[in-house]
Amino acid sequence: MPRAQIDTNPQEYKYIIVGSGLYGLTMAERIANVLHEKVLIIEKREVVGGNAYAYLEPTTGIEVHKFGSHIFHTSNAKVWNYVNEFTSFNNYRHRVIAIHRNSPYVMPINLMTINSFLGTNYGPSEAARWLQANQQTGSENSFQASALKAIGSELYEAFYRGYTQKQWQIDPQLLPSETFKRLPIRFNYNSDYFTDKWQGIPSHGFSQWFENMIKNPLIDVSLNANFFGIRSKIRPDQVVIYTGPIDEYFNFKYGRLGWRTTDFEVEVLNVVDYQGNSVVNYCDLEVPFTRIHEFKHFHPELYADVEGTVIMREYSRVSTPSDDPYYPINSPADREKLYKYRRESKTEKNVIFGGRLGTYQYLDMHMAIAAALSDFENNLLFASKR
Repeated sequence: MPRAQIDTNPQEYKYIIVGSGLYGLTMAERIANVLHEKVLIIEKREVVGGNAYAYLEPTTGIEVHKFGSHIFHTSNAKVWNYVNEFTSFNNYRHRVIAIHRNSPYVMPINLMTINSFLGTNYGPSEAARWLQANQQTGSENSFQASALKAIGSELYEAFYRGYTQKQWQIDPQLLPSETFKRLPIRFNYNSDYFTDKWQGIPSHGFSQWFENMIKNPLIDVSLNANFFGIRSKIRPDQVVIYTGPIDEYFNFKYGRLGWRTTDFEVEVLNVVDYQGNSVVNYCDLEVPFTRIHEFKHFHPELYADVEGTVIMREYSRVSTPSDDPYYPINSPADREKLYKYRRESKTEKNVIFGGRLGTYQYLDMHMAIAAALSDFENNLLFASKR
């Protein structure tokens, strides 16, 4: 992969991309391969790929997702065709187990979850009637209100309240309702976490996928680099594609937005299989971690005969100024600040804000790629033809 030193003149490049997550990588690839322009990626970490970065654990050879499990899934044919230019995918289908009071359940909630929880043998209609009888109505527009309206207090208390409070480090009453609406409720035995048409893990690993995206020699990558250290050198006519935290770009002038970060505890174990599944959630508040990942389950075609295994416990907490922010909390106070930042971002000339941090949105991988493809076509490609 080509590398540029940050102390070289950034003015050599018409396009400067801040951050190397999938939004930034997609933008870089399009600029180099479609516009045939030089582009510089400025990445503060020592690796590319953002939070989807993965590495091979040396003693087992198992690919570990350094920042928690990442599964590619999409029903967008344009995105699927695009990513397959750089990697193929295995046939992995994501299924999640949730532990409540030391008992395992299927998540998202489906007919098996309801029957296991109630000790019943309901069919789809009976389960739907039970759920309807337990739903609680209210006018509040929050995660908790949406959950109570959809599934009632029993299922909410068992599977959502504690887990959500641990994961987001905020009372679920303060989270937006959209956070709950990402999770389906099913009245069948379908245990797939995602319903997208295409799903899988990159056949040769995430890192190889990312390397393939930016192999064009027009793309230079500067690692361990600080954008704000060279910001004053950038000319007004250069295009900056910024995927860092939007509040940091404006020097926190309206206050810091609320972000969640995560800590990870990795263990290599001398057992063939630790938990029987790739991801197991722990719903109860008294368990300090939110979930355990076991990475060999993502590639059964590669690691079935590997004697050891690698697990990762994930702990959520509120991000401090010295942390990498991962996920926007999006509380009411955050949304007030965000409105001001977004209003000001529209006055920035030749700056595109993108990615999860740059837009303060919860974006899955396919959503970040789709947004980058759209922004490239509507802004950069369109402008190049004028």
